[in-house]
Amino acid sequence: MAEPDTVVTKTSLEALPKIAEGKVRDLYEVDSKTLLFVASDRISAYDVIMDNGVPSKGKLLTLLSAHWFKLLPTLIPDLRTHFLTLSLPSSIRESEHAKLQNRSMQVRRLKIFPIEAIVRGYITGSAWKEYQRSGTVHKMPIVAGLKESEAFPQGAIYTPSTKAEAGQNDENISIAEAAKIVGPKYAQKIEDLAIKLYTSARDYAAERGIIIADSKFEFGLDEESDEVVLVDEVLTPDSSRFWPADKYQIGREQMSYDKQYLRDWLTSEGLKGKQGVKMPEEVVNKTAEKYREAFEKLTGQKWVDAVKI
Repeated sequence: MAEPDTVVTKTSLEALPKIAEGKVRDLYEVDSKTLLFVASDRISAYDVIMDNGVPSKGKLLTLLSAHWFKLLPTLIPDLRTHFLTLSLPSSIRESEHAKLQNRSMQVRRLKIFPIEAIVRGYITGSAWKEYQRSGTVHKMPIVAGLKESEAFPQGAIYTPSTKAEAGQNDENISIAEAAKIVGPKYAQKIEDLAIKLYTSARDYAAERGIIIADSKFEFGLDEESDEVVLVDEVLTPDSSRFWPADKYQIGREQMSYDKQYLRDWLTSEGLKGKQGVKMPEEVVNKTAEKYREAFEKLTGQKWVDAVKI
């Protein structure tokens, strides 16, 4: 029986074959049409997985994603997602339920488009650095005179990247390059859906005291219906930048409810992009605290109540 704060960095199941292992999630085959996503407590920054994990992080990512998967189709009526249920497959032994509960979801098995659909509403991070250098973001000309963390005056922008394998770096690509990868038939649909998802979530979060500065979405194809489907995790502190609205101030870096605390620590210690890094307890605890704050604000649920089985 797993303790509530046991850190799970590796998973294995007797009943199901593991077919893939990502930076955070392990994928198991339930049947030809269904996968089991199991979110570990692994955490990555700058495309490198840390040696130690963050307690209950996988549960938080799963439950927050499930919240969005249920909410977003009510905001975007034609949206389809891969989410099926938080219930475990019947083939999983009772003795494994405790370690899997709240960190697993069954999803539809789809053909995945190999790009990350990133939408930016505010100029920050790598986009801000590029803008300072060249007046562009993602090689696109942007109006002069913006300050750090300011909202893009023209509205949210779509800045896709490649979807790298674990251990590799994602690479920024142009919208035209993304269209070549996914095919022109689906490229515009992915871009439009990503923007719609971001703006819907941004407005929802704003009412709850959170600014979503940017977020990453992934999509799959339902080959039977030829529809583009939202997949992977969605709008979590791993895939998004969340800022507290009451502390927002243009012209500087923002406090955040995501892994920016970890990124800042890595940068200050000269460990950015280095392998074999173990986070000190303070960084682990602070990161866990930030993730919980984001969860509670966005869902309206206390974390301790959400994880009760």
